[in-house]
Amino acid sequence: MAEEVPGSDNAIWDDGEWVSWSSINSHLERLELQTRYPDADVELIPVFEDLLSVAQQYHLLTGKHLQVYGDIGELYGAIAYGIELHRNYAKGSDGRLGNDFVEIKTITPFKKKDSVTVKLDRHFSKLLVVKIDADFEVSALLVDRNSLPKASGSVINIDWDTLSQLGSPHNRA
Repeated sequence: MAEEVPGSDNAIWDDGEWVSWSSINSHLERLELQTRYPDADVELIPVFEDLLSVAQQYHLLTGKHLQVYGDIGELYGAIAYGIELHRNYAKGSDGRLGNDFVEIKTITPFKKKDSVTVKLDRHFSKLLVVKIDADFEVSALLVDRNSLPKASGSVINIDWDTLSQLGSPHNRA
């Protein structure tokens, strides 16, 4: 398909050149995303949205779930909080937020209980729990490790309601 030539029917004249409405709209969308997610690599946002949409479409078509929710949760952490993700399968934590190591756990849409299991022998100072509900809406809670309830073993199972009293929420707009 041939590219449209900017003119009075699809662009505005600005400072000696035609600027297309699609270019203006694209710029405005980018500014809106930067406002909504100030710490994000804006290029990751469409990847996150597409992956979430594919997971939802697959579920609607088949009744099954793709094994992508952990990746969706990590991408959300990178976008919503500015977490710099480690390489895949890195030991100890999933990413960094400033000087803090962050462990990211995802509550999937098919999970019966809104809880996560966290291994306490890992090296992290913050826990990010990303929740993808049955309607594929995403929210998250960021919690300091030292505010987690005390555990007698090396694993803690903690529910969303308890976390919501401890952490700072972030909902996808």
